[in-house]
Amino acid sequence: MEMDVHSKWKELIQSLSKQFDNDVDMQAIIFMIGVQEVGKLKKKFSKDQKLDVMHVAICKLLSIYGYYEFVGRDEDGWPHWLLKEKMPALTAFEQERLMKEAILEYFEQ
Repeated sequence: MEMDVHSKWKELIQSLSKQFDNDVDMQAIIFMIGVQEVGKLKKKFSKDQKLDVMHVAICKLLSIYGYYEFVGRDEDGWPHWLLKEKMPALTAFEQERLMKEAILEYFEQ
């Protein structure tokens, strides 16, 4: 399983880096997912909006495991999530692995 995640992650990074003609990392991918989920393509986001976009992505990714539930969109069209289950305490390595697995799952859907 570990090698499978590692090799799939490497393929995803290479594919997205080629697609965007730029090196991408996990933060860039989380931001891309957030923009996709928010559904608002803007050339410029404020610093606070960038954090909000990334928060949307993380909620979406963690909803795969039942930690968050989508509750709807506000009047500005931003998606909102409800925390359903508190995250267990994870090491940095475990957090990174969980996010990689969730991102891979997201792109497989």
